[in-house]
Amino acid sequence: MRAQPRSSRAGIDGVIGDAVRVRIRCAPVDGKANKELIETLADAFGVPKSAVVFKSGETSKTKRILLRGVSAADAERILP
Repeated sequence: MRAQPRSSRAGIDGVIGDAVRVRIRCAPVDGKANKELIETLADAFGVPKSAVVFKSGETSKTKRILLRGVSAADAERILP
């Protein structure tokens, strides 16, 4: 997953290579961007925020995220 902070809008913006690009409005300060990222992904995939777990990259634009309760088929259907 590739996060794009300070965007004019929030949401999943497509797949680039092997990464999903997610736009978020917040700047990466004091964890605000990660919080908005969790909320954006939870809303997009219809899961609770607690189901979105960072595997790595909490301080990087490139992150590995685990979405509990979302199958690969569900993810493919939701992603643009």
